[in-house]
Amino acid sequence: MSLKRTLSVALQAAAVLVVVSLVVGQLLGQPVLLSYVETGSMQPTLAPGDGFVAIPAQLAGGIGPGDVVTFEAQEIQGGGLTTHRVVEEAERGYITRGDNNPFTDQDGGEPVVQDADVVAKALQIGGSVVVIPHLGTVAMGFQSALQSVQTWLAVTFGVRSFQGTQGLAYIIFGLSLVAYAVDWYLNAGSRDRDSRDRDSRDRSRDDGTSVLAILGALALVLVATATAAMVLPAGTQEYGVVSAEFESENPTVIERGTSQEIEYVVPNAGLVPVYAYVTPASPGVDVEPERLSVASRGEASTTVTLSAPDETGYYRLFVVEHRYLAVLPPGIVDELYGVHPWAPLVEINGLLGGGIVGVGLLLLRGEPARIRSRDSRERPPLYKRLLRELYR
Repeated sequence: MSLKRTLSVALQAAAVLVVVSLVVGQLLGQPVLLSYVETGSMQPTLAPGDGFVAIPAQLAGGIGPGDVVTFEAQEIQGGGLTTHRVVEEAERGYITRGDNNPFTDQDGGEPVVQDADVVAKALQIGGSVVVIPHLGTVAMGFQSALQSVQTWLAVTFGVRSFQGTQGLAYIIFGLSLVAYAVDWYLNAGSRDRDSRDRDSRDRSRDDGTSVLAILGALALVLVATATAAMVLPAGTQEYGVVSAEFESENPTVIERGTSQEIEYVVPNAGLVPVYAYVTPASPGVDVEPERLSVASRGEASTTVTLSAPDETGYYRLFVVEHRYLAVLPPGIVDELYGVHPWAPLVEINGLLGGGIVGVGLLLLRGEPARIRSRDSRERPPLYKRLLRELYR
């Protein structure tokens, strides 16, 4: 493959990955490196449809006035991901406001934003947000089209699982199978026609497909699956606690100055055992024990103690859960978790992905897979070959 062709393919793949990461980030409620704004509340910093680099909260470090953060809003436009600027630090969190808004979010009824609400911080250089113009416009158009397809499939086949993130996975998997089948059929037909004119010298020049590329693709699939199994079931759990003047049978209505114990259950629907770490994410919360081992298709529980402040009122208390596949000894996971909650995830993915590539190379010894001949590089794109087959 020529350098020009390689760069073209790389740029197209990068564009697809950018759009997919934006859409998936919106569906999961967790920006994946990039995010965007949909309204004009952050103008002139961010116009509707502008994108920005979203640093995950776990890696962003401290948050202070002047930072632009993406947080899980409770009241703004019915709740959901919102990107606004921190204008003040309060006793129990942050006061936020859109640059284009005349009043703070909290003046409009939004609760004080706590660390547990923040999912990402916008990258700033020299105090200015790094803006990617119109990136979100493309993602929103793609997402709208994708939702229309999901709705059509769900209505046509009467299967609700085609909607949401689960349906997205089904569609991507199905399209991959269809594309592979069509590509195989067209290549098979081309090979049959070419074989009549190809001499022995041409046949000797078959260069195949690199086993390393195939193993790399398999490793990426495994890593993506493992990451989803560890990240998606975990997250932040919120408890709405009322500090009251009286005792109550409701476990979240607690007499002021006292505490209440609540069971926190960690289920594991997968076949691989997991380690779960449940830790306090706000003042007034205690968890014991913080680390759990959850067997395959099983569950485990820990005790969360919620303490009501002396002042009566409504308070939001949080715990955060991280979980990891039990493919490393628990002592190693503990050490890595002590460094950073993402460290075990990186190590486990490296072990799984590297293991696939290493074992594959050991067994196959790096021999190329004889799938395509060198002249296939001159073939037109898939869609042109498909049209040629339809109309010939």
